[in-house]
Parts: sequence; structure tokens; C-alpha cells
Amino acid sequence: MQSIICDQPNSLSQVERERPECSAGEALVRIRRIGICGTDLHAFSGRQPYFSYPRILGHELGGEIAGLGSGISNLALGDQVTVIPYLECGTCIACRAGKPNCCTALQVIGVHCDGGMQEYIVHPADHLIKAEGLSLDELALVECMAIGAHAVRRAGVQAGEDVLVVGAGPIGYGIMQFCRIAGARVIALDIDDQRLKFSRDKGGADVIVLADGENTQQLIRDVTGGNGAAAVFDATGSPQSMTQAFEFIAHGGRYILVSIVDAHISFYDPDFHKRETTLLSSRNATREDFAWVLQCLAEKKLDLQPLITHRCSFGRFVEKFVNWATPGSGIIKGIIEV
Repeated sequence: MQSIICDQPNSLSQVERERPECSAGEALVRIRRIGICGTDLHAFSGRQPYFSYPRILGHELGGEIAGLGSGISNLALGDQVTVIPYLECGTCIACRAGKPNCCTALQVIGVHCDGGMQEYIVHPADHLIKAEGLSLDELALVECMAIGAHAVRRAGVQAGEDVLVVGAGPIGYGIMQFCRIAGARVIALDIDDQRLKFSRDKGGADVIVLADGENTQQLIRDVTGGNGAAAVFDATGSPQSMTQAFEFIAHGGRYILVSIVDAHISFYDPDFHKRETTLLSSRNATREDFAWVLQCLAEKKLDLQPLITHRCSFGRFVEKFVNWATPGSGIIKGIIEV
């Protein structure tokens, strides 16, 4: 079978590997769609903090069951599935508390271990979710949307609240969508005018704000009646943006760091303290978040097709990806067809 390996920063190669065989409790998945996300782009450019080389990328996956190990009764050959790519230990303090998404020994396929940018993978059957009636494209993007669903659930977003989503990429899109479903008023902030227009037209944003540096804080105050946002989500991965966004939070509000960056983030404690700000990180997602995304897709509350701006076949991905990773490519979400 064919696999695509990130050998080192800024280098991809396509190689032939043996097709794996599944053991008890595992399933062989024929990969049919692969979503390309910021983690893949950061790993390719050498800016992913949890990454080591060489590595097979890919953790946004939709596929079909092509083989089953013993002891599996809830899946059948040919079933279409989405993949939960987070492999937890099941015994650590986080797992025991029902938070396997931040397991102390967490392995994310495509990051800590080899991922799904290949024709077949073997994966624990209990980390596959069968989904009937959805497209392969949708199945590949469930993980991306689950990140946003988890962040919104963690933030406890309420109907009628002003929420600010900083960063109008795919993760920001997911956050906006689930804030909208929760009934909040959604404000999108970005430095890219085209992404903001996309957020307004397709992403569920009620208000868009183009960041202009010195006046951004006042712009956010203006659109929130002088209060700031009850919940601020960062989806930028920019240390400067993540630091500045502390200024946008309302008194009694929450700040949720969804993106991750290999840097220190600081804030001015008197302002943070006087607001009694709640600071949260949001890592990955849980099975409950995947289930919620699938339910929203089935009920047509969520539309993922506008996200997909770039598409290519598996055999052409190596040559295409350099262009996709170039600033100014216009990519929001790329899909590989296998």
C-alpha cells in the first residue's frame, strides 16, 4: 500500500509499505478521505511542539471497514466510519476523571505516532464510529468539528451571550458553528478580510471585525456595548494574538485557548484578577463531542461543504501540498481523496 511520510520539516515523500493486519479488538480501515488541518501544516513547517520525524501525517479521517479482528460485534465489513484519533491509556488521573482527551500518555495518530495518510490503517475498534447517511467528506471533517464542539461545551456557552472567536480558520469555523447552535451571538475577529467574509456568509458569524492593531480592543468594545465578550476563543496559534485577546474579555468572562503554540503566554494580573476571569485550555475532543457533531450533521444543523476549498487525489498530494502550505494559497480546508 502507499503511504505519505513527512521525513523532516518541509519534506514529504510517497513510499510503498506492507498493508497492516488487525489483531483482537482492532479493525482494518480503508482510508477514503483525509482532511488537512493546521497540525499537518505546522508539522510540515517544523512548528508542531509534540511532533517528531519521520512521521506519517493525517488524523482527520473517513473510511470503510476492510477487516475485523476478533471480539468486535458493533462493526461490519463495508461500514463507513469516522476515526477518533486520540489513543488514551485508560488508567491515568485524567482518564479516570473521564477526560481521555488530555491523558497523561496520550498518543494522537499523525502526531505522536503514525497517522492515516496511507491507504489502510489498523485502529482500535472502540475508537471508530459508524455513521450512516453521511458523506465521506463529512466523516473526514468530524474530528475538526469535534475540536470546536469540545471547546464550546467546555466554555459552557449560553444562549444570548456575546462570544468572540479570534481566528477564522477551520477550527474557528467549528467554534462559531457550535456557538451559533448554542444560541450565542457570534463575533469573528481576524486579520484576513476574505476569511471574515467567509465567516459572515458561511460560518455563522453575526458580526465580523477586521483586526487593525492598536484599535482592535476598542472595536470589540464597540460591538459588545462596551462590555467585552462573555467568552473569548482563540483559534489563531499566534502568541501575540493570544496575549492581546485577554483585553477582549468581559468582567466575569471566560477565555478559552483552543489553539496551541510553542511559546509562553502572559497576561497583566490586575486586569485578569479584577474581572475574575476564567482561563481554560481546550484540548482535542471526547467521544461525546464526536457524537454531538454526528448528530448535528444528521439533523442538518451543520454544513461542512463550504469549508472544503481544495481537493486532490492521494497520488498527487505530495506535489500539491507545498502550494497548499504556502501563505496566500486561499486554502481553508483541503481534502485528499484515496
